[in-house]
This record gives sequence, structure tokens and C-alpha cells, in this order.
Amino acid sequence: MTDLDRRALLFSAAGLAAALSSPAKANDVTPDPAKIPDFEKWRLSDRAWKERLKDKGEAYDVLRREATERPWSSPLNDEKRRGVFSCAGCGYDLFSSAAKFDSGTGWPSFFDHLPNALGEKTDWKLVVPRTEYHCARCGGHQGHVFDDGPAPTGLRYCNNGVALTFRPA
Repeated sequence: MTDLDRRALLFSAAGLAAALSSPAKANDVTPDPAKIPDFEKWRLSDRAWKERLKDKGEAYDVLRREATERPWSSPLNDEKRRGVFSCAGCGYDLFSSAAKFDSGTGWPSFFDHLPNALGEKTDWKLVVPRTEYHCARCGGHQGHVFDDGPAPTGLRYCNNGVALTFRPA
């Protein structure tokens, strides 16, 4: 067995051990936003989502299949005006432009979100757990949150630009 094969085996075993020793817990998911007064949660069929998003490029794959757009591909990465960023799937307001910052990652980034705007869950796709977040109203995948953002929260909500629309103030 070569050194490269040993490393691959050890990495795979470590990832499997981590996944098996940390089962999903009920608190891995935020409370159901449908329980918030006056909140209307969207429930559309897959066919209805495809029809709704057919003219929005990669939006269906990102919002409904949790894909990731290429970095630097969204014009919203350079959006500097005052306004609100909303879910491209349902129009629900997610972020204020006051919370947007240039993370240098190639995706629109925010240090905070609007109240009750997002739900979160643990994402194990890369073996190492990450926190995925989505629109609280329609469940559309937005991106992942990391703990390397600026003050005051120290968080970086790294968003797919195609999953957002912008409404100037």
C-alpha cells in the first residue's frame, strides 16, 4: 500500500467515524418558521418549482437541489446600493444591504440576516459537517454559514447569488 493509499484510507475512516459518532439531533434544525404568526410557508411540487424557476438559469439547481454556483458569476456579488436581498424562489426578504460585506470569496456575503428569514440544518455532503441555510418560507437553499465573518456577529452567510434578487431602497 502506498503512502497516498494509506492517507486516503485514513481520511475516509476518520470521516466515517466522525459521521457515525455524531448522529443528527433534533436541535440540528431550527424551529419550524411556519409556527411564526402570519407566516405562510410555501409548499410547491417539484414540477411547479421547475416551471416557476425556468427562466432563472441555475436557480432551480441551487434552490431546490442545493447546488453551488460558480464563484464570481453573480452580479449581486458587486451590488453596493442600499436595499433588500430576497429569495429568488419566493421573494421572501432575507438580508439587508447593511449586513453585506466583501468576503473576497466570489459569492455575496452577509454577517447577519433579517429576523425569522432563514432555517438551518447540518450538511454532511463534504464529510465534515457544515451549516446549510435556506429560505424560511419556501425552503430554497441559499448557501452555508461560516464563523469567519466580521463584527458584530463573526459570521459569514455565503450566499449563491442566483438564489437572491435585489430590491433597491
